[in-house]
Amino acid sequence: MTQTTATIIKPAEYISPTRRMVMGIIFLALSVGIWVLFSRNVTADMQTTFSLYPGGSKVIVPDWIFPSLPMLNILALVGSALGAYQLARGFGRQTNAILGVVSGIFIFAFLVWGASGGSLNLAGLLKVAVVRAVPLTLGALAGILCERSGVFNIAIEGMMLTAAFCAALFGSLVNIWFGLFTAILAGALMALVLAVLSIKYKVNQIISGTVINIFATGITSFLSAKFLQKYEALNNSGRFGTWDVPGLSQIPFIGPILFSHNIFIYAMFIFVILMTVALFYTRWGLRTRSVGEHPKAADTLGINVNRTRYISVLLGGMMAGFAGAYFVLGSVGRFDEVMTAGRGFVGLAAMIFGNYNPVGSLGAGMLFGFADSLASKLAILKVPIPNKFLEMGPYIITMIVLAGVVGRGQPPAAGGKPYEKE
Repeated sequence: MTQTTATIIKPAEYISPTRRMVMGIIFLALSVGIWVLFSRNVTADMQTTFSLYPGGSKVIVPDWIFPSLPMLNILALVGSALGAYQLARGFGRQTNAILGVVSGIFIFAFLVWGASGGSLNLAGLLKVAVVRAVPLTLGALAGILCERSGVFNIAIEGMMLTAAFCAALFGSLVNIWFGLFTAILAGALMALVLAVLSIKYKVNQIISGTVINIFATGITSFLSAKFLQKYEALNNSGRFGTWDVPGLSQIPFIGPILFSHNIFIYAMFIFVILMTVALFYTRWGLRTRSVGEHPKAADTLGINVNRTRYISVLLGGMMAGFAGAYFVLGSVGRFDEVMTAGRGFVGLAAMIFGNYNPVGSLGAGMLFGFADSLASKLAILKVPIPNKFLEMGPYIITMIVLAGVVGRGQPPAAGGKPYEKE
């Protein structure tokens, strides 16, 4: 009986008193911020209107209308209660999840304040956030595939840009599907260059990735100015149309947000699921992670370290190529110089924010996409905050994560280190 009880009952996870107090103070600070920044600037007669219908569904959802000040006060009280409990007893292993809840409360309070006395299409805002999260999440997945095997890949930006150019050119010359294929192939070829430099010749991986980014920017800009801008027929690939998932797209509110998109959005969710299963529940994933953590031990067990890294980097390049194709075939239907605009680097930030995990990277990509979507709405809301400050938000959060406030990130131990067989 004693042995059975000892097996069932597990000791609670230890959380240091300092971290518990720091997190509690953060919860309370966010809650006080709701009252100081938002509630005090709203009058009792103001109302907030949220539109819950982004279009695309036969079921029209009525607007959500409520008094602004009581809602803000309720949100501040809920956040304060969570902060007080965190200071008194702590949420243990759920602390990070509660931080997400309190942060969500603060963001929702910001929207309530911004739309007080007016209206905001909340469903449309969330739908745009999902769309803008696509290249960031796919870029993060490309980084995970490489870095889990021990190869730093900061060349995602260059891979995506090259893939976007190929998607526009060959999509215009042949058809849109061939453009997608060549984009993925272009990403793989750029990844092969990175792999050869980093694995075979043991070039510093940061330098090799930087060289690829510079080369991709230069060659695509030159070819675009030389050919695509002169001959419009070479830069008119078109784009994939929206496909509504039967039944699911008609779900009120949620349906149009998640199930009325083109193939890139659906592929993003599918890739997150497949990569989670592949990395953490298959033999290939175990070998890939072992090569990234302790290549010498993996080699001792008969795993070909360099071959595993080659495969992972090539798969990462193909993922980056698919992400690059989104800019042309899933968004605007043509190529413009430097159109990725640093999204590859933001994808790396999403990877770090997500702690090198596909699901975490999806959440980070959604957060970054939401901030990008919200920044474009500030002018409509007439909020007296420059949108550049809001665009800084995800990067500030990333620095907070890297500083260890929400827990230490765990990059692969052998990341960036070429392996030399003894």
